[in-house]
Amino acid sequence: MEYSKLKVSQLKDELKRRGLKPSGVKREMVSRLKDADRLYKHGTPSNKPSMKDMINGPSRSASLPPESPDDHHAIREQHRKDREERANITLWRRPLTTIQYFLMETFVMLVGWCHRLWDNRKKVAVFVLLVCSMITVYHLEGSHQKYISSLRKTVLWCWYWVMLGILSSVGLGTGLHTFLLYLGPHIASVTIAAFECMSVDFPEPPYPDEIVCPEEAGTAMSIWAVISKVRLEAFMWGAGTALGELPPYFMAKAARLSGTEPDNEDYEEFESMMEHISEDPSQQDFGTRMKHYVQTLVQRAGFFGILACASIPNPLFDLAGITCGHFLVDFWTFFGATLVGKAIVKMHIQKLFVIGIFSEHHVDMLVDLVGKIPKVGGALQSPFRDYLEKQKKKLHHKGGENVAQGTNWLSWVFEKVIIVMVIYFVISIVNSMAQRYAKRLQDEARETRESKVN
Repeated sequence: MEYSKLKVSQLKDELKRRGLKPSGVKREMVSRLKDADRLYKHGTPSNKPSMKDMINGPSRSASLPPESPDDHHAIREQHRKDREERANITLWRRPLTTIQYFLMETFVMLVGWCHRLWDNRKKVAVFVLLVCSMITVYHLEGSHQKYISSLRKTVLWCWYWVMLGILSSVGLGTGLHTFLLYLGPHIASVTIAAFECMSVDFPEPPYPDEIVCPEEAGTAMSIWAVISKVRLEAFMWGAGTALGELPPYFMAKAARLSGTEPDNEDYEEFESMMEHISEDPSQQDFGTRMKHYVQTLVQRAGFFGILACASIPNPLFDLAGITCGHFLVDFWTFFGATLVGKAIVKMHIQKLFVIGIFSEHHVDMLVDLVGKIPKVGGALQSPFRDYLEKQKKKLHHKGGENVAQGTNWLSWVFEKVIIVMVIYFVISIVNSMAQRYAKRLQDEARETRESKVN
């Protein structure tokens, strides 16, 4: 039978009739039916189809033998042991092995990217030509240069914040908390400057590299003006975090369509939760009940459920992505709700919080509260106040003037904290890539054992 000529609805009916999974794209359903036919034709005497099967088509047992609960449990147990073994591959436990595996994984990734580029060489050629044309236009002299310069500055500024957003949520290594390290301090500095200068029309340049008060100050300042000033970078950072949430969605969707169970702890936790979803909630801990609530909300409410989960600081949002992928939620439904929730709703909540804290009256109140901390309040209050005074003085210096840079232990500590966190993030990436290569070796060893058994 030419399955490729059938409609999707007909393929689903045929799969249901044979007891096979009626989901996936058309190409995958056609492949599933062809595999079933091949097994049906080459069946051994012990699994030859019956007369009923010859009339109605092979049953599920005649095509793909079902996986028993014991086999399912054994697979999960093996995955758990493999993860425990990989967890020992770190720079502080096995440094030489970790560095070797990291370099090997880097090489494998580079080779894979080269193969993908070669497979899509026509698209790559068009892209290279487009880039060469843009470079040529960029270097040509003419009246268009002022527009190109402005566009270049905006694109680089947006790209910077998108990448920071991706690093914050993509799950690469430990994840870098870029809101606390970059976006939050940026919004805070703009807020302090806006209320000090009574204006957000900072001279460009040096803004955004440096904030200087304009020559003509305003008479009043509102929170909404500050929100408007930082809207672009906040939206781009939120869009980056939305892009970083796609890997769990694609992983779960691929696992559901292929029928395989990936060696992923979060996905196995989701599968286990689905198996025990009918249990009495009173017998579950708070964390499990919250996971059930997120899963149920996303599954039943669809777009608005995803939007609700994405609009608040939610450490369980990976579960929402896995749920959407597992139940084959449309990509644009998932990504659209995630983008609106994270880049618009959630970012406005976070902006309001930071701007509210660092507005003029609240900053003074915050410094006073620091001074009331028992024993250490006085020691902490003085550097805080000195730091704020120096920042306010810097806002009023003219371009080209040299401002005396005093040392402040508070800014020194913050710089060192950023350096330590970035170094730890890089180390976690090395460990993660080394463990990924170890997983490749484990998968190859498992396939070799299975081929010898068969």
